[in-house]
Amino acid sequence: MQFTGKRATYIGLLFLVLVAVAVIPFYTSAYIYIFSTTLFMYAVLAVSWNIFCGSSRYISLGSAAFFGVGIYTAAVLGDAFPLPIVIVLGGLVAFLLALVVGLSTLRLRGIYFAIFTFGFGEFLKHTVRWYEINITSTLSRWVPMTDPVITYYTMLIVLLAALLTSYIIKSSKFGFALQSIGESEEATHHMGVNVTAVKIFFFAISSTFMGLAGAIIAGRWTYINPAIAFNPVISFTVVLMVLVGGIRQMYGPLLGAAILTIIAEVLLTEFTYYYLALYGIILIAVILFLPSGLLGLFARKGVSKSGGILARFR
Repeated sequence: MQFTGKRATYIGLLFLVLVAVAVIPFYTSAYIYIFSTTLFMYAVLAVSWNIFCGSSRYISLGSAAFFGVGIYTAAVLGDAFPLPIVIVLGGLVAFLLALVVGLSTLRLRGIYFAIFTFGFGEFLKHTVRWYEINITSTLSRWVPMTDPVITYYTMLIVLLAALLTSYIIKSSKFGFALQSIGESEEATHHMGVNVTAVKIFFFAISSTFMGLAGAIIAGRWTYINPAIAFNPVISFTVVLMVLVGGIRQMYGPLLGAAILTIIAEVLLTEFTYYYLALYGIILIAVILFLPSGLLGLFARKGVSKSGGILARFR
C-alpha cells in the first residue's frame, strides 16, 4: 500500500511537471523557452549517452559525431523534405553510422574505445570540411529556419522518448545484460549473452537520439559549419553532465544537464571573460567531492560486483 501511495505521488508530480513544461512558451518570454530548448538538447544527449555508456561502463567521446551527423542531415535535406521526415532521417543516419562504428570498434575496451570515438568525431569533422571546401566550394551552410516554439516542443518530445526508452531498457532483461557487461564481459558471455550484439545495438540506439537532437537544433541555429556541428566540446560536456548528475542513475543525466546548462548560462552572462575558468573549477569540485554524482548521494547501495547483477540471469 505504501509503494502504491509513493508511486501515485511520483506520477502526480511528473504530470504537474509535464504540464508546467508544456505551457512555458505561452506564459514566458522568448528567452526562457529558447534557453529551455538548449537545456532539453543537452538533456537528450546526456540521457542517450547514459543508455549505453552508463550501464556498460564504456566511455564514448563520440557524441559530437552523431549529433553533427544529425545537423548535416538537416542541412542537406532541409529544403527537400518536411521537418518531421528530416528529423527522422537524422536519427536514422546516426543509427546506421553507429552500427558501422560499433561493428568495428566495440571489441575495443577502456581508454582505447574512448580515444577511437573521439578520433572518429574529429575524422568526420575534417572529412566534411574537406568535402565542403573542395566539392561544394563553401565552408558553411544555411539551414531552413524552424519556428522556435515548434523546435521547443519537438525537442521536448524527443527528450521524453529518450527517457522512456532509457526506463524500458533499464527495466528489461537487456538492461540487466548491459549492466552485467559493465561488471564482467567474460562472465556475461559465458552465461549465453551475445555480448557483441547487445553492445552494438544499444550503442546505435543511444546514438539515434543524438542524431535526432542534431536534426532538430539545426533549424534553430540556421547557420552551421563543421566546427559548429562536430564541436568536440559537446562530447566532453555530455560526459561531465552525466557524471555530475549521477552515472547509471535514471534521472542523473537529466539533473546534470539542467544544472550545468544553467550554470554555464549564468557564468557566460555575468562573467564573460572568466566563464570557462569558473566553469572548470565548478566541475573539478563536483568530481572531487561528489564522485557518484548528486543522485549518488541518495542512491541505495547496489548489489555487489561479485555477481548480484549476473544472478538475475540465472
